[in-house]
Amino acid sequence: MTFPSARLQSLKADPANSGILRSLDYYYGNAGHDAAMDALYAQFVKPGDLVFDIGAHVGDRIGSFRRLGARVIAVEPQPLCSRAIGALYAGDDDVVLIEAACGASEEPVTLYINSRNPTVSTASKDFVAAADGAGGWHQEVWDTRVQVPAVTLDGLIETYGTPAFVKIDVEGYEDVVLAGLSRVLPALSFEFTTIERPVARRCLDQVAESGSRLCNLSMGESMRLEFEDWITPQAMAEHVSALPHEANAGDIYCLVEPSR
Repeated sequence: MTFPSARLQSLKADPANSGILRSLDYYYGNAGHDAAMDALYAQFVKPGDLVFDIGAHVGDRIGSFRRLGARVIAVEPQPLCSRAIGALYAGDDDVVLIEAACGASEEPVTLYINSRNPTVSTASKDFVAAADGAGGWHQEVWDTRVQVPAVTLDGLIETYGTPAFVKIDVEGYEDVVLAGLSRVLPALSFEFTTIERPVARRCLDQVAESGSRLCNLSMGESMRLEFEDWITPQAMAEHVSALPHEANAGDIYCLVEPSR
């Protein structure tokens, strides 16, 4: 299912959305990129599956999951982004939007918003500190702080059921999100950055303890897996540690079983 393009154009034309215009331009309207994204996620998501999109931003991954026939629970704490998602997917009963952060508990959290580049807004003050002075991050400023409600993965599962796949992209807060999960999931992904490699290590330790034994990697927005043969969480941790700073970011994919 796709939304009418008029909704996207209406969002772009609204001056109130100037802060997310760059994201809307980047993440929507590139058919080749969408096709590659769908091919990547089709390895983990089948028609009728339930998917959690944690850190949905402006909802481009929601679009991919819906094109693949999945039901989506989208969690996004930034008001501007959540309003965009609500407008784009209005009337789609298979998209549930939760305006909250996802964390280790349901206690409210402080969200550090980057108004100029909302895609790197975060609930992690350590992430903000790590970016300070780091190469490629000099122009980033987190200029607003807001308190937002929080949910946990366990709580979402209790309410909506066990997902076939969980995508986590929360700018250095991924390990805190996984701390709110006490169950084994078939497959998940989480973002990592080279300015916060210890977060990736903690995430890999957490998924290994929960039963994930196969990992792969997609760098940046390449929408392709780097390894033909999946590797162990320990091997992935070593690989991430060896990446150059300029690699910047990617998503690590984790599986319990080789295939579903």
